[in-house]
This record gives sequence, C-alpha cells and structure tokens, in this order.
Amino acid sequence: MGLKERRIQHKEQFRAEILAAARELFSQEGYSQFSMRKLAARIEHSPTTIYLYFRDKDDLLFYICEELYAAFLKAVVEIRQAEPDPGQALRLILHQYIRFGVSHPEQYKTVFFTSPVVYGSPDSFMTRDTVALRSYRAFLDLISECIQCGVLRKNDCNTLAMVFWSAMHGLVTSIIFTRDFPMPDTALMADILIDGLLKGHAA
Repeated sequence: MGLKERRIQHKEQFRAEILAAARELFSQEGYSQFSMRKLAARIEHSPTTIYLYFRDKDDLLFYICEELYAAFLKAVVEIRQAEPDPGQALRLILHQYIRFGVSHPEQYKTVFFTSPVVYGSPDSFMTRDTVALRSYRAFLDLISECIQCGVLRKNDCNTLAMVFWSAMHGLVTSIIFTRDFPMPDTALMADILIDGLLKGHAA
C-alpha cells in the first residue's frame, strides 16, 4: 500500500471514529446538549480537526442517519436478489428491519429520536437525493409489486408502506425503551406482528 492509499485509509478510519463517538454522544446527551467541543474531548482531538470532516452537528447527525438507511437499503437489495417471490421478500425485509433495530439500539435511538428534521421539510426529503429516500423508494417499490402481483390487496402504496413501517418502528421502539416490564421473546413478537400485517392486508 502506497503513501496516498494509507492517507486515504487513515482519513476513512478517523471519519468512522468521529461518527461512532458522535452516535454515542447524541444518544447519551441528546441534540440540545450535544456540542462539537464535547465530541472533540471524547475522541481527544481538537474541534478544528473535526470541522475538517463535518460542517457542524447537523451534518454529523445527517451522516449517522444515512449510515442506518444504507444498511437497510443493502438488506433490501440483497434480499430482493436472493428471493424472487415479492411476498416472501417483504416478509424477510420486515424481519430484517426489526433485527437490525433491536441489535443496534443506540444507532436507532440516535436516528429516530434525536431530531425530527434531519432531512428538512417533507418536500425537501422527497426531492433531495439521499440514501434515506432511496431506501424508502426501494421499500415502496416492493409494496407496489406485492399489490400488482396479488400478494397485498389494492391500496395507496405510500399509505401502506407507512403502515408497515410504523408497525416495525413501534415494535423496535418498544423493545429498545422498555426496561421495567418483562417483554416476550423478540423473534416471537416479530413473527406475530408480521403475520398479522401480511394476512390483514392480503389480497
């Protein structure tokens, strides 16, 4: 590996280190208490160094969100390539969403509970090319395909996509935040929820 390649690798590693520390700090402190100074102290670098990589805390939060959506989009693409049946693909993707959220609670909390306007207004979200929008459209395309091939009954695709996502999000959130109640097995709850959604909206 040459000098140029090592420098690039070092920058990528340091950028990942900044994002990991920021993710923890957002989760622990919240958006209002987060500061670049606190982040710099955590990674033992000056704030000036961080500004070489990220514009401000909103920029950091944006890229943390994009990381989560990139993981979801990757799962969607891989499942669609491996599973030709759209109904089964939808089932697998819903399960994958729950597993990922539960397995990465700090990242999930940071993305969905730090700031409600990471991507700006709804109009801005729908017109700006982001991984978040691409992942939403990939999920929307699968819902549309399930309707077209008779797996799901006819409905507005956007509405149905949000209904399915809201159900997954609700279960993940309940599991992550519930600490004073004996929660049932996560996989069992996921099976029951997903079975109910698919059967309830079956054509």
